Amino acid sequence: MKRLLVIVLVAVLGGLIALGGANYLGWGQTRYVEVNGTPSSLTRFANAPETRVVPAPTDGFVTAADRALPAVVHIKASKPAGRGGRGGGNPFGIDPDQLPDAFRDLFGNPGRGGEDGEMPLQQGSGSGVIISSDGYIVSNNHVVEDAETLEVVLNDERTYSATVIGTDPTTDIALIKIDETDLQPIAFGNSDEVKVGQWVVAVGNPFSLTSTVTAGIVSAKGRSIDIVRRSGGDLAIESFIQTDAVVNPGNSGGALVNQNGDLIGINTAISSPTGVFAGYSFAVPSAIVKKVAEDLREYGVVQRGLLGARIQQINTTFAKEKDIKRNTGVYVAEVVDGSAAEEAGIQEGDVILSVDGVTTLRSSDLLEQLGRHRPGDKVELRVERDGKERSFTATLKNSDGNTDVVLPSSGSDVVAALGAEFENLSADEAKELNVEGVAIADLGQGLLSEQTRVREGFILTRVNGRSVKDVDQLNDLLENATGPVTLEGVYPDDTSRTYKYAIVK
Repeated sequence: MKRLLVIVLVAVLGGLIALGGANYLGWGQTRYVEVNGTPSSLTRFANAPETRVVPAPTDGFVTAADRALPAVVHIKASKPAGRGGRGGGNPFGIDPDQLPDAFRDLFGNPGRGGEDGEMPLQQGSGSGVIISSDGYIVSNNHVVEDAETLEVVLNDERTYSATVIGTDPTTDIALIKIDETDLQPIAFGNSDEVKVGQWVVAVGNPFSLTSTVTAGIVSAKGRSIDIVRRSGGDLAIESFIQTDAVVNPGNSGGALVNQNGDLIGINTAISSPTGVFAGYSFAVPSAIVKKVAEDLREYGVVQRGLLGARIQQINTTFAKEKDIKRNTGVYVAEVVDGSAAEEAGIQEGDVILSVDGVTTLRSSDLLEQLGRHRPGDKVELRVERDGKERSFTATLKNSDGNTDVVLPSSGSDVVAALGAEFENLSADEAKELNVEGVAIADLGQGLLSEQTRVREGFILTRVNGRSVKDVDQLNDLLENATGPVTLEGVYPDDTSRTYKYAIVK
């Protein structure tokens, strides 16, 4: 009997302790409030005109999914481990363990291989969006950067090898291409018309779960999170669309669309303490994506129209320090000699209020608007100086300080920059291997060693899709090359497997 009483007493004490702990932690304290009854006398509501509430579509997001899914592809990229790759949700080479609340890119699902002491490969999974019927696809730079091979899987499971046309680290956008026609491209929407609170749909391949659709709302616009600047430097443009649509590693480069299925952004990053979705994701606006893709397709490099001024975002503290009578806008901290800003009449201490009529409350707003222009374009700047507003017209320049179109490095520069010596295959070697091309006799420091995993002995068979028979022809092809250079070839121990490399200078 005494033992039974002890057991009962222990059980009662345990229950009291559990209830006390639960009460301390707030469990069981959920409050329920009627939402369709008569408000209590303690509740006040402001009188306001009736507003129109836009509900979620009665048929869900079927229209958006139907139109977007055929245009979103799965990208599988093989990257050298440890060579600038940013696979596995690792944001631009930063150890997530060192960043408990890091902004992370969405290129994930790595798998490592390698043998015989060679540098292993990371197998990464990302997404892309078809923008033309002849095979051009946009994605993130961090998805394709340093990739040894790129495999694109369409929504209908057709699989292709892809070539990098060009990349832009300053916006984290890349353009790749597959050899196919009659594809179903996505329609571009106007990201300027996107409103905070509107419904959006994210389409991509999280965790290699192909053709996944999620929905949410736009949480904010013009968001800068300092993730692109790690690779894009001072010219980086960050003016993300922030949403709460669920995205995860593998969504990188996928589509953010409106209810109509029009592209309004490319999903790029998330804010997460764990590496998976925790409430917020970020997409590059479609206005920037479209401009960058057009530049890469036409010129091979992005045409950036630069104002030539060092800027700083205004907040309350900064305004007090500088005795500025406003809390928003973009402060001009320095004007570069000979720049577009100087020639337009912009001075240090000016506050830029708008570009071409678009209000610039933040630095990201200004950079986004300027990032849509090319050298030689004119922009109208509304500026506050000494408490008075003034207007200026600036003709934007390139990084060389003129208005010329920026072209990729010439072929002769590429020849020298490759950092390799080539030799012709002998007739016996070509016959034995049943291949035509030139071999890498010596590999030193240069683009080949920096951007690829190619080894000495590699037999180069094609340059930008054209066959290579000897060193003279190789030099001619490289001399005449414009834009990124695509190299194809084989190794003598396995000529059945072709490797592709994209060189960007």
